[in-house]
Order: sequence, then C-alpha cells, then structure tokens
Amino acid sequence: MAVVELTAPPLLAMRGIGKKFTGVTALAGVDFTVRAGEIHALLGENGAGKSTLIKVLTGVYVPDSGEIALNGQRIGPTSPKEAEGAGISTVYQEVNLISSLSVAENIGLGRQPGWGGFLNWRALRRHAREALARLEVDCDVDAELGSLPLAIQQMVAIARALDLQAKLLILDEPTASLDEKEVEELFKIMRQLRAQGMGIVFVTHFLDQVYKITDRITVLRNGELVGEYPTAELGRLQLVSKMLGREVKDEEGHTAGNKDFTGAGSAGESSAPLLEVRQLGRRGAVHPLDLTMRKGEVTGLAGLLGSGRTETARLLFGIDHADSGEIKIHGQTQKIASPRDAVKLGLAFCSEDRKVEGILPNLSVRENIIFALQAKRGAWRTISRVEQDKLADHYIQALRIKTASAETPIKNLSGGNQQKALLARWLATQPELIILDEPTRGIDIGAKAEIEQLIAKLRGEGMAVLFISSEIEEVVRNSTRISVLRERRKVADMNGAEIDLHRLLHEMAGAAKSLE
Repeated sequence: MAVVELTAPPLLAMRGIGKKFTGVTALAGVDFTVRAGEIHALLGENGAGKSTLIKVLTGVYVPDSGEIALNGQRIGPTSPKEAEGAGISTVYQEVNLISSLSVAENIGLGRQPGWGGFLNWRALRRHAREALARLEVDCDVDAELGSLPLAIQQMVAIARALDLQAKLLILDEPTASLDEKEVEELFKIMRQLRAQGMGIVFVTHFLDQVYKITDRITVLRNGELVGEYPTAELGRLQLVSKMLGREVKDEEGHTAGNKDFTGAGSAGESSAPLLEVRQLGRRGAVHPLDLTMRKGEVTGLAGLLGSGRTETARLLFGIDHADSGEIKIHGQTQKIASPRDAVKLGLAFCSEDRKVEGILPNLSVRENIIFALQAKRGAWRTISRVEQDKLADHYIQALRIKTASAETPIKNLSGGNQQKALLARWLATQPELIILDEPTRGIDIGAKAEIEQLIAKLRGEGMAVLFISSEIEEVVRNSTRISVLRERRKVADMNGAEIDLHRLLHEMAGAAKSLE
C-alpha cells in the first residue's frame, strides 16, 4: 500500500454534508476526506448513503448543508459537467455512456476534435485507441458500444474517465462486470494513478478487493459517518460489524449448510425431476448440455465470466432460442419459445442486469411487484387495486423492503431493496422454479444475507432454484448441487457432500486433473 502523508492538506474535504428527500434523511452531517496519492474505499450497506454522497460530490444533488473543498478551494458543482470541470471524474456501476454511439465517440464525447463543424474522425479514433491503450484494452473503436460485452463497456467508461485528466477519480463498483484478469489490469492502472498523486474513491462490495488495493476506508451507516480507518488496521470482522451496526461472528471456517443435503422431504435423487434439460445449446452461446433440477434443491451454475452461465439461464427462460436439445417439465416435453411460455409453465427469472432488464424505474414499488403476475394473468384478468395493495404490503413486509411506502418510485430505492422488490415480483407468480442470475451483485452485506436466507426458505418450501453468482463462496454456501461451466461447456457436476471449494475452483480453471 502507498504511504500517505496524513499531515498534508487533503485533496478532497467534504464537511457536514446533509441531504434529505421526502420523508428520508439520506445524509446527516457526513465528513469525507480523500488525500492525493490514496485509494480510499467508501463502504456501507445499501441505503447507507454512499450513492447520495457521490451524487452530491458530482453535482447530481445539491446538498442541504455542508461544504466541499478540492485542493483547498471551495467548490459547489450543480451538474456532473461542472464537477468534471473541477477535476472530478466518475465511473458508475451501470455504464453511463451512449450505447448507440461508437467506442471512439463515447470516449471523445463533448471533446471531439474538429473545426468549422466538421469532425476529425482520424484524430478521434487515434485518441480513443490511446485512451484504451492505457488500460491495455484492444477493441474496435468503430464498434457500437452496445454491441460489446458488458466488461468491455465498463473498461471503455473507465478509459473515458481517465481521459478527462481528473484530479479525483470515483469508481463506483467498477469491477462488478470484470473477470479476474481484467480486475488485475484495472488495479495496475489504479496503482499507477495513485503513484502519480491522484486521489481515487473506490466503492465496492468485494471485501477481498478492499484489502488488496485500498489505503483507507470510510464506513457509512444509515446516512451517518461511522468512521475512517487505515485499511491495514481494520480487521474484516470489525469492518463488517461497523457496516451492519452489530457484532458478526467469525465465518472464516463456514461451510454450506447445504453440503450434507440429502433431499429429505420434498427433494432428493429418488424424487421425480421438476425440470430435465437434454443437450440444450445455442451456437456461439453455450455447447449442448444436460441439467436436472428437483423441487427443494438449489442448483448452482459456477464458472468464470464468459463460461455460459447467463446464456444457459436465458435459454431455459425462452429469452434466447436454442439450436438443439429439449426441455421437460414434470416429464412432459415443453417448447419454451418466449418468457411468456416460461412463466405459464411455472418458471421465473431475475436477470443479472436489474437496471435494464429488471425494474421499471418510474413505476412504484407496488406496480413493479404486481407486474409479472398481471402479465401471467393476461389483459382480461386485471388485478384489483385492493389485491395489488395486499400483495405489495405482504412482500414489502416479508422481504423487509425498505421503502417510505408502496407508492414510492422504485428508482428511489437502494440497489438491495430494488433486488428484493424484483424477487417479490416473481414470487407473486408462485413459480415452481426460479432462476436467480447474480441476485447479490452490487448489494450490501446485510441484503446479501437476507437474500441467502430467502433462498434457503424457498428451498425448504419445495421450490427449485437455479443460482448463478460470480462469488464462488456464495455458490458453495447456497447450493445443494453445482454444475460447472468452462468455455461454454458443462464440465462437471457436484452433489451434496461432493461440493468442495478447492475442487470447484480447479474445475472452473481447467486444472482438475492436477488434483488426481
């Protein structure tokens, strides 16, 4: 870690920042300090105030109280453009660029070279290649951004942010869509920028990354400052306790309660399969594979980024069309040509991209919750307002969704509460099988624990769950069986007591033979 001179004047000083929304105090007198040549983690549960603090700093929100100073000069940005002009650049978790424009156009947006109204395309492309070269990213700068994988889009967003010659760089969950190699490349760039004296704010839910790359940690909880700590002096359990506001027991030796699952009750090898997949595949997405799921089981799909996990889920739910294979539900061959077919057959699907494929941001929590059930019933069987209110209130309480009311626009909720509302949407359809693609991505530790508890509860009630997560420990902890994908092929199955983190990692990496 870099040695930061604590007596030097801070690069960024936010003092007494307060912000209220209707009925909610988002920030209550928060202080936040970042020094030059420092990578500073900003942590807290969803709803702790992290996003609000960043939006105040970047001019999205105007604070109700407090002041901001950059390099000792007081600033008060009222727009992201003003913040960029002051030297503050931000990369958000959801790529905030224009998908219909090319990579080069996005990197140069607002600063396109040219004269007399004519764009210098050659200079624009050259500049984009140079910006990407800083991240060692090699892609076609003429390609439409939206046509590229999400990981590449994220790297383009980071390249644009670095290109703005910022004094302070804010990275809001920048690694959520990156694989291990890409994370290491990003960390290398972050270390270089730190050595050059840049201040970096790093927001993440991956604690391993916090301890690997950051110098200091600021923890928020319920809109208030808990404290600021040197990373090397704050233990993991201490950190989690401060984030949650309660003591947390050591889970270092924790193994999945599901590992000794034998299928007693509603599931098990002797029970009839709920879903059987035989040689299901799609060219360019995933090679033909077999999959069997029973009631009361959590089947984990494990694999590195690009292994075919999400592609498999999309085939099962009819979002993409298979080139080969068949799907049986309760022993009957079914054609799932669309999500509507899947819902009618008792399937549900929570997408990994809740912003684009999940929430309806301008609709209320109530409207988001009843959306799938209304679609399943059809236009002629409308859900009465009384029933809507009853359903919404039930799931808000059952899933502990933090919202001022059922009529609050869902876009105003934290990421974890949006995720729980999406789970409520699908549970309202009373499915037999639910596909959860990265249900804990980008949400806080407390919300993760609640969702994992919900998964266990659904399993206990006899529901089948297909669980996809990039956090391998989560897959091991929550799954009763695991199918391993590598390079878009299914390469292994693990059941019950066979589930082992060490073996799983080797299977994912293609190094399983070295264990023999």
